[in-house]
Amino acid sequence: MKKNEAKEKYYLTEVDKIECSIYCHHDLMGELFIKKHSHKKGQFIYTEGGIVYIKTGNKTHFLPARHYMWIPPDVEHAIYPSTPEVIMRNLYFPVEKSDAQFYKTEGIYPVNELLWHLLYYTQKWDGNIFETDEKRFPVATAFKVLLAQISTGPLMLTLPRPKDPRLEKTLIYLKDNLDKNISLTEIASHLGMSERSLHRLFKSDVKITFIHYYTLLRMFKALEYVLEKKHTIGEIALMVGYSSLPTFSNTFLKILGKRPSEYLQGSKIYVD
Repeated sequence: MKKNEAKEKYYLTEVDKIECSIYCHHDLMGELFIKKHSHKKGQFIYTEGGIVYIKTGNKTHFLPARHYMWIPPDVEHAIYPSTPEVIMRNLYFPVEKSDAQFYKTEGIYPVNELLWHLLYYTQKWDGNIFETDEKRFPVATAFKVLLAQISTGPLMLTLPRPKDPRLEKTLIYLKDNLDKNISLTEIASHLGMSERSLHRLFKSDVKITFIHYYTLLRMFKALEYVLEKKHTIGEIALMVGYSSLPTFSNTFLKILGKRPSEYLQGSKIYVD
């Protein structure tokens, strides 16, 4: 069986084959992406080695190393890694109607030490875990319960995708000029619109302001640069349009929860 065929079989057939089981799978992405699909189970996805882009509806979620995303049951999503070396660690859980609201809402959260050690414990697991499995099932069940208890609020690592062609054009322009400090006035002039009309368009289409959208775009690109480990923090600040390093670092902290210099600190899970 070709690798692509095996990948497709796993995501589209194996996870939901047995309704009551918890399913576990750790995988190196390789050259592949996971096309749009959904599961009857809720998905915990953790990443190492880069950023994974997860698209749901009209949103693109940025899942960085040492964070996880919870994807509720029946939510269609496609997965794209920033590099073939990205490792994804997945646990799929049945979700009951009586479960907390957390399990019915998609979100990205940092992984704390407790959750990390439990995830490390699962590193060699693969396939279905049943209630009769006295060693693995209690650990997996505790893992699911802990998610709602320790994940107090999702990080805003999501960029809405615009529907209006004018905003799609704006997004391309911003991405091509991230090293410049672009104003709303400049964008409006580029599109042949008034600032007021453009401000209203952003609010109605992507539900956030131009400034917020632009800041998210810059910080997510900065995160990619940080994880590449090819540039200094000062160089990265300039590459995304910040002449002040303290301002860049403070903005990065506000959006991503850690300063750039702190972001790569932490442990990876190595399979023995």
